[in-house]
Amino acid sequence: MNISGRAASVGAWIREHRGWATIVVVAALLVLVLVPLRLSPYSQSVLVDMLQYALLALGLNVVVGFAGLLDLGYVAFYAIGNYAFAIVTAGTFSKALYFGAGTHLPPVPVWHDWMWLLLLVGLVAAMVAGVVLGAPTLRLRGDYLAIVTLGFGEIVRIAARNFDSITVGPRGITSIPHPELHLFGLHYSFGLDPRPYYYLLLVLCALMIGVVTRLNRSRIGRAWVAIREDELAAAAMGVPTVRMKLWAFAIGASTAGVAGVVNASRVNFVSPDGFTLLTSIFILSMVVLGGMGNVWGAIVGAAVIVVVPEVIRSAVPSFQQYRFLVFGAVLVIVMIFRPQGLIPSRRRAMELESADAIL
Repeated sequence: MNISGRAASVGAWIREHRGWATIVVVAALLVLVLVPLRLSPYSQSVLVDMLQYALLALGLNVVVGFAGLLDLGYVAFYAIGNYAFAIVTAGTFSKALYFGAGTHLPPVPVWHDWMWLLLLVGLVAAMVAGVVLGAPTLRLRGDYLAIVTLGFGEIVRIAARNFDSITVGPRGITSIPHPELHLFGLHYSFGLDPRPYYYLLLVLCALMIGVVTRLNRSRIGRAWVAIREDELAAAAMGVPTVRMKLWAFAIGASTAGVAGVVNASRVNFVSPDGFTLLTSIFILSMVVLGGMGNVWGAIVGAAVIVVVPEVIRSAVPSFQQYRFLVFGAVLVIVMIFRPQGLIPSRRRAMELESADAIL
């Protein structure tokens, strides 16, 4: 049975056994909620990293998997989210506000009251950057677009390294506050405990899955598929290709911005060295390995690439320095024998099967 036949049989089973499907979903949610309570702090931190990269992979999957745009500078939007939060809360901008002449503002903890609103700061800043980059460049295609996005990623990193008056240069911004909750008289600070970040990222990933799934089934999603398959034919059929590609770019950028805000508040430190080309390739490999165009494939790809090296390092300490070599070999083998990814979209699996049949 082919991929589409198996997917159809699974869908039919879910429709016929809605009660069991509900039980499975509830059980999966309980496992996701309870699993951090049984793990060590180190394992909890690995899970937080996995969810953070899963959120980034979901955003990049919109650009690469749905719209078919090769973005090698995706880390730039992640960096903008980090720096937007860091500059507003702990950077030179906030210090100038507090210690400038004639100002009578409260001390720094006042930012804790706005902590969750500052998620929007990272989201909007990254989205604006995506629109500014995409508006003049999304008329390019293929390798040319990849080169432009690669250059944009390097521009952001170099700008962060050289604008000492805003970004503190290569030293980075420190003393970034942790998130806090003030609800109904209750006060809770996230602090260094990885569990609250796990639950926060779990909620953000669930929201992103819902948004992306709905978009993929809408007119915008169908326009993305048309552009990915044949942009000239899509334009001839009346699809506004530049506007739809700009939507994909903006959604992917805003997702990276939100992930950047969470990362900055978690590690309390932002520097340009954390946003290199290798990070973009790292996230892109998650999308490709998991299955381009599939929401769950991006999550599985992030889980495999983040968790497997840590498992190798823990299981075989003597091979610690070779773990990425072994993991790279595994990636090559997977791409040879399963080029569509671990959990491919039905459309991409059918395309590859058709190509193999023709050959």
